[in-house]
Amino acid sequence: MQKESNTKNSYKKNSTLSSQNNIATNPIDKSGLVAKINILGSGMNSVKTPHGYSNYHSEKSYGVIDYASFIKETNEIVRNHKDLRDSLNAFHNMFVNRLNCTYTAIGLINEQSNYVNVKLLDKNSTVYSFKVFMNDKENEIIKSLDTGEISIISNSAFLKVPSLVNVPSVIIPIQVQGRNICIALASDYNIQNHISLYQLAATNLGLLVQNSSLYEKVSQNSYIDSLTNLYNHRRFHELLLQEMEYAESSKTKVSVLIFDINDMGEINREYGHSKGDEVIKLVANKINENIKKQDIAARYGGDKIAVILRNMNAEEAKYMAEYLTYTLSCCLVDDIGPVNKVSVGIATYPDDSMDKEKLLILAEQAVLVSKTKGYKNGRSTIVSTQDYDFWDDTALSSFAAVMAKRHSQLGINFEEALVEQFQNENILSQNHLIEVVTSLASAIDAKDEYTKDHSSSVSRYSVALARAINLPEKEIERIKLGSLLHDVGKIGIPEDVLTKPSKLTDEEFKIIQQHPTIAVEKILEPNPLLHDLIPIVKYHHEQWNGKGYPCGLKGEEIPLAARIVAIADTYHALISDRPYRKGMSVEKACSILEEGAGIQWDKELVRQFIAIAPSLATKI
Repeated sequence: MQKESNTKNSYKKNSTLSSQNNIATNPIDKSGLVAKINILGSGMNSVKTPHGYSNYHSEKSYGVIDYASFIKETNEIVRNHKDLRDSLNAFHNMFVNRLNCTYTAIGLINEQSNYVNVKLLDKNSTVYSFKVFMNDKENEIIKSLDTGEISIISNSAFLKVPSLVNVPSVIIPIQVQGRNICIALASDYNIQNHISLYQLAATNLGLLVQNSSLYEKVSQNSYIDSLTNLYNHRRFHELLLQEMEYAESSKTKVSVLIFDINDMGEINREYGHSKGDEVIKLVANKINENIKKQDIAARYGGDKIAVILRNMNAEEAKYMAEYLTYTLSCCLVDDIGPVNKVSVGIATYPDDSMDKEKLLILAEQAVLVSKTKGYKNGRSTIVSTQDYDFWDDTALSSFAAVMAKRHSQLGINFEEALVEQFQNENILSQNHLIEVVTSLASAIDAKDEYTKDHSSSVSRYSVALARAINLPEKEIERIKLGSLLHDVGKIGIPEDVLTKPSKLTDEEFKIIQQHPTIAVEKILEPNPLLHDLIPIVKYHHEQWNGKGYPCGLKGEEIPLAARIVAIADTYHALISDRPYRKGMSVEKACSILEEGAGIQWDKELVRQFIAIAPSLATKI
């Protein structure tokens, strides 16, 4: 095949063509392009043959093309089609409908693999895809790219599409800043008269391809952490969600490892932030180099690296974590030494949670538990969420720390999450129930330093009073649990009201009065094991004279257990420090109880309590 006409940056006149076939360089010059377009009305077309160009009738005679309308449609495609594939399809449809094209194609250059990836659509929208390698110097596509010039070819056998062998083709290399970025191809039997239209479309295609490439690079960069070259925190969340969806569909597991580099604050202070960055980069690189190809590493936070392990349960993930921490311990950093102080936490989907945020909360909790456990044999203790009891003091305080951070980031409330965990707890025995209830109450008390240990103290006092009046052991156990949970409804009270150091307003006091009802509705009623505690928790603020809340019960209408807890609750409040006063002495607290006996509290119960008060802890 012989190239009959070439163009570099503009379509050049071929010496074999007569002057009447020249294409005007100004596309809006009426004596140029428009005049040529009007030739379409005759239905005659010129096609190159081995001996030159000959005229013949096209399959379909098209009328005069409205150039302004053509430009408008081209601009609309560029403006309205954000996706490159949609844009190419729109251009194809435009050329088929307006110019009766036999096919259109675009070839995207893959510089790394050194080939042109061609996608071709024929008149029936049948798709053909093939690669043309850059070293195939005899291929017409490569020839046009090498010269940077437009080529018109009479026979399209180089496309290797049987139905297109005998059709002409125009090949237009598209450059940006002197560099080939793609190549456009098309065919109709009026190529000569349509060449400027193809050039216009090719220019817009070039802009689309360039913009698409830039957008892809920007998008890719927006996913990458600049220090470690790992995925960033945002992309990590997106990929984890995808992996969880894959695990659900494939009935497999996915584990999350979080590595927390310890002592980073000390490193930054002593050696500077550049040394700290060096440590983070080293840890990131070593982790990324030693995980499987299918696994994903990302920078999770300032000094945290997270890894998503596809198709791994907790035990397998722990094995991987051990291997990675060993690898890190073999790495030395100048002035610092081996990287062996890395805390590691593991959580697994769906075993630990089927919710992404909850899964990450548990992984972060495991990291904090790992920190408290320190190091064994010079390396970190690796902790899975399945390795510890959630209600253990260390685990619970770690959970509180994670939830406090999450509250500021995502609005996740610690108390709400704690109650949800409580409701989902699988209670195995009465002792287990007591342990969990105690931990729940202590965690909620801890939100205010002045009420810390309040629930456990009230429980001890209530049990002591119940024993003093010789209640059955089973009832004492019920009072022990009920008193532990007597204030758990404060979970729903705004903190600024709950911890207000000055006197509450009438409106604020009404809010506080809601806590017994909140406790019943949120904690007790959803759990059948706790239903018999409802009378204790709901009525412990009722008064003997009927002026208490929430129901205004009086005298013996108030359940005995609730009357016991009411006295223990008041006594501990009196002897404890508050922001507005110091805790009272045992004698003063007992005298106040005595003054209220028969008015606020059961007179006989007050008498019994005053008798045992000196033997109780005097102040918490």
